[in-house]
Amino acid sequence: MGSKMFKKSLLAATALTLSLAAPASASVEIQWWHAMGGRLGELVEEIAANFNASQSDYVIVPSFRGTYTETMTGAIAAFRAGEQPHIVQVFEVGTGTMMAAEGAIIPIYQLMADHDVAFDPAAYLPAVVGYYTDPNGNMLSFPFNSSTPIVYYNKDIFEAAGLDPNHSPTTWAEVEQMSQQILSSGAATCGFTTRWPSWVQLENFLALHNLPLGTEQNGFAGFDTELVLNQQPALIRHWENLARWQSEGIFSWAGGGAGPDAGPKFYSGECAMMMESSAGRAGVLSNATFNVGYGMLPYYDDVAGAPQNSIIGGATLWTLTGHTDEEYEGVARFFAFLSQPEQQAWWHQNTGYLPITQAAYELTREQGYYDANPGADISIQQMNLNPPTENSRGLRFGNFVQIRDVISEEMEAMITGAISAQQAADNVVSRGNALLRDFESAMQ
Repeated sequence: MGSKMFKKSLLAATALTLSLAAPASASVEIQWWHAMGGRLGELVEEIAANFNASQSDYVIVPSFRGTYTETMTGAIAAFRAGEQPHIVQVFEVGTGTMMAAEGAIIPIYQLMADHDVAFDPAAYLPAVVGYYTDPNGNMLSFPFNSSTPIVYYNKDIFEAAGLDPNHSPTTWAEVEQMSQQILSSGAATCGFTTRWPSWVQLENFLALHNLPLGTEQNGFAGFDTELVLNQQPALIRHWENLARWQSEGIFSWAGGGAGPDAGPKFYSGECAMMMESSAGRAGVLSNATFNVGYGMLPYYDDVAGAPQNSIIGGATLWTLTGHTDEEYEGVARFFAFLSQPEQQAWWHQNTGYLPITQAAYELTREQGYYDANPGADISIQQMNLNPPTENSRGLRFGNFVQIRDVISEEMEAMITGAISAQQAADNVVSRGNALLRDFESAMQ
């Protein structure tokens, strides 16, 4: 796929929120492929229905297409067959692949300008915008669902261990000390566990400590990027600690990838703390039979510049090429609708995802949501600790879905004692760089 088409497609993705339940008079249908099942899928249909009801010219038709990987792969296959949707939801690690698909996408900045629809990137949270802009600061896709990892903790266990239930650990030294107190008191058999080990214990760890994962601005400045995480002493120390903490019961590995065993370990009371996406809030509250506390990710206070800011996960809406100007007008209108503070505040409050604009955050605060839901703004505070740097704006690596699998494999080998932390990092770099070169050659 060519990059010109890709740029056009990105812009069209802004039309995501148009709905299934459009009025009978609506004449132009806009297809939106997404990866949100269950309750999130219901909310996607609701936001599309709201857009459809707000005007009579366009109808957004949401279509669930499986996981993020399945949705992106399906859209690429559909594009090759000339049957692509107008908008496709793509997770953040697919950004490099989408950007490289020449001719397949319309960047949102171009889409909005072409159709004279008001669009101000400055209205969006800097840490969100930074992830989805090109080196010149142009926004490529529409940030739809953004999240960042935070700490969830069991206040009842903290209290039973003699800890302050209203204080989450700020530093990794506190994580260790508090976990030891929890274990020695018998309040729980594990201090903490983690979901998404690559995203939380590598990608966000480095961002929070303002350290690079790769060259070329973590891939933002070119496909010739190389991984350099094995050259970061702070990361090596942290991974060494994770392996030691695992052997001491302070930490409990919950599996690679999404860390599927973390939730059960936390909900059962086995582990007192869990590092998980801010978008997991609704799931945590529905599963926890105890009082839940929230905190920012811990950091090493002897690393200069820490804490910097965390980075996002989630997905954006990309606009694909190959459709009519009239249809793209609808996509642009839909993205403008999605950007409204009332829509963003509704989405944020109902899903746990970040409000992507400053106005939506302020509206949510004015509505008293954060007063009624303590901790719901932890993620926003953590994202906005400092203006993003080249090390903390995000990642843009080709084949990063596969590289994350490599990271999970090497971390697990380290956790089980098969290899050292340095060896695990070295292996990630050598295997990951091979995948980056494969991607770079495919783009030439």
